[in-house]
Amino acid sequence: MRTVLVTGLGGAGRTTVAAATALAAAGDGRRVLLLTADRDTLLGTPLGTEPRRITGAPAVAPAGAGAGAAADLWAARIDPTAALRDEFLALQERATAVLDLLGAVPLAGEEIVELPGSAQFALLRAVTEAERGDWGLVVADLPPLPEAVDLLALPERLRRYLRRLLPPERQAARALRPVLAQLAGVPMPARWLYETAARWDRELAAVQETIDSPGTLLRIVAEPGPTATDALRAARTGLALHGLRTDALIANRVLPRHSADTWLAALAAQQEKAVQEWQEWQERNGDGAPGTAVREVPHLGRDPRDAEDLALLAAALSGPGSAAPTAGPVPEPAPPGPSAVVDRRAEDGTLVWTFELPGADKKDFGLVRRGDELLLRAGRFRRIVPLPSALRRCTVSGAALTDGTLTVRFTPDPELWPRTS
Repeated sequence: MRTVLVTGLGGAGRTTVAAATALAAAGDGRRVLLLTADRDTLLGTPLGTEPRRITGAPAVAPAGAGAGAAADLWAARIDPTAALRDEFLALQERATAVLDLLGAVPLAGEEIVELPGSAQFALLRAVTEAERGDWGLVVADLPPLPEAVDLLALPERLRRYLRRLLPPERQAARALRPVLAQLAGVPMPARWLYETAARWDRELAAVQETIDSPGTLLRIVAEPGPTATDALRAARTGLALHGLRTDALIANRVLPRHSADTWLAALAAQQEKAVQEWQEWQERNGDGAPGTAVREVPHLGRDPRDAEDLALLAAALSGPGSAAPTAGPVPEPAPPGPSAVVDRRAEDGTLVWTFELPGADKKDFGLVRRGDELLLRAGRFRRIVPLPSALRRCTVSGAALTDGTLTVRFTPDPELWPRTS
């Protein structure tokens, strides 16, 4: 199964493009599920937390083609409050003894409301759960691009926090807890706490697996212009830092070229210049930063509102040079890691680790080693990268950022490396 994660710049029409992407893919006979937290209805069909078939979905065919197949399109709205309520109440029930000891007053279900960020993470969990169904394609409408990058990095961060707060190896001592509880006179961390942490870790690992899957495509929507170009240039580094691969950059609301109206012609020329620069990125960076294909979607001359408008956008996405997801085999997975990583021995005996970080700027970049990890900062984006075992026995002896390539040099610590005669 394939999954398309649609994000983009704020106000660029990413939610509409996500719906059009789903409709375009549904026209070839596949069952397509659209997941969104921003829509209550789609083409006149009210959305619930369970998938509903969109009865108003029209058949879609690319321009110049015959009649399209009937669209088998389904959609669901994410309810983050329900998921948060169920999880919190279950945890509260199992922690009753500890909460009573602390004098805590339990919360009732109706008191629990949505928290910032819960909608986005609930969306990722829903995508992972949808993979267990018989969908041919799942399309998820993600938040705007900077927030989407942080969201897709969240499972890795939360798993790290869990491992630090509740190390799995500590579970080996659970047989001593009853004795320790009697000696201390207070309840010790119970088995359920570690079981809950293990369950969370499994769920986060499943979400991470979905994000890293070669069948998961990240699609970016932007309205061409200098502001969008600057925002995309900054986002390129964040995408590379977290190892997120994009397959398409959708240039949305493209105006007609060569208009007789001088005001409209100036805007169209500005858009054309931006699209040309995006295409040059693709030619220089075949690795998908910010996208392996640039697809233009025309401006309809109005805000898309009905089935006909959505069908026009879907046809543009499924036409020649289509950016619509195919039904072909899932490609081989890309190399793991935040980007292209090379570990080699330099001539002076040091070890060199390189990261490809297109668009990274020296003045906004930071690197700190803390224990067995590297803390990387590129503008507003941050990532903590665990060191390979060989590099943990070394000290950082230098780093350089040149033309979007970060090179970190490590010197072997003689106290930690085997001695050779």
